[in-house]
Amino acid sequence: MSAPTMRAIQVHAFGGPEVLTYERVPLPEPAPGEVLIRVHAAGLNPPDWYARTGFATLPSTIRPELRLPFTPGSDVSGVVAKVGSGVTQWRVGDPVFGLVRFPQLNNGGKGYAEYTTSPSAHLARKPANLSHIQAAAVPMSALTAYQFLFDHIKPLPGTTVVINGAAGGVGHFLVQLAKLRQARVIAIASGRHEAFLHKIGADEFIDYTTTDVQHVLRDVDHLIDTVGGPQGHRFVPLVRTGGTISPVFFGEYHREEAAHRRITLPAGQVHSDGHQMNQLAHLIEGGRICVGVDSTYSLPDAAKAHERAELGHIQGKIVLSVVEE
Repeated sequence: MSAPTMRAIQVHAFGGPEVLTYERVPLPEPAPGEVLIRVHAAGLNPPDWYARTGFATLPSTIRPELRLPFTPGSDVSGVVAKVGSGVTQWRVGDPVFGLVRFPQLNNGGKGYAEYTTSPSAHLARKPANLSHIQAAAVPMSALTAYQFLFDHIKPLPGTTVVINGAAGGVGHFLVQLAKLRQARVIAIASGRHEAFLHKIGADEFIDYTTTDVQHVLRDVDHLIDTVGGPQGHRFVPLVRTGGTISPVFFGEYHREEAAHRRITLPAGQVHSDGHQMNQLAHLIEGGRICVGVDSTYSLPDAAKAHERAELGHIQGKIVLSVVEE
């Protein structure tokens, strides 16, 4: 009798979106403390395409070694299909979502698949008011925003929080969570996102395509840069002495100049956390956080989803639909 199989996306060689192949692979079994999830939807995240390229943008001296082949994806929403030994908080049929095994490499979430396994502690119950598509757009981006604001920066009520790249996956959650901390939120994005960002709580909006932020911002308390890159240092003069700049992605921030002005750079690697996912689920069910979905693609069209991601200018998240809802 042959072993059970499922459909999944596999990467057999590093490269562009075309290396994502849709094929049959063995059905996984949950280890002790894990559950098997029937995946209904999987979210796309930058680490997915970084891994797909073999982290080609990183210097070879610090480049992680990935074993081939592998299945990308860490953000999933689905239904518990099987429970491993020692698991008491989940039952078969429970709707769950979460960031799975991140930032683990070589045994990651494997979310681009019909089924995946997850440690039970990485999951929360899916909010009843979200579809699986919407729920799959939450985990990594919302946890990044949550951990930056609640674990690393901790802005006080009334302080100014500027978010560069405010319409993206992490950015649109940062806007909403910063408002929950009673901050004054200034969102930086292209003009087509202005109405969306005001709708979700931004107090002010700056269109970086028509306005030089260096001419309109001064004495910022906290700046969170979700874009990064070699020009990140342009924000240093805009932050008050003793303020903070938090890079979500790699960037050049002239750290000596920042240190001279007592500007710190609080940040951290996002990590799986079922408890924090549960906090986010309560906020979503209470209508205090909405979820932006840029576009959806079927699982076999994962390569097209990655092509869309590489175009940039994303509003919310890109999601793979695994089960038709």
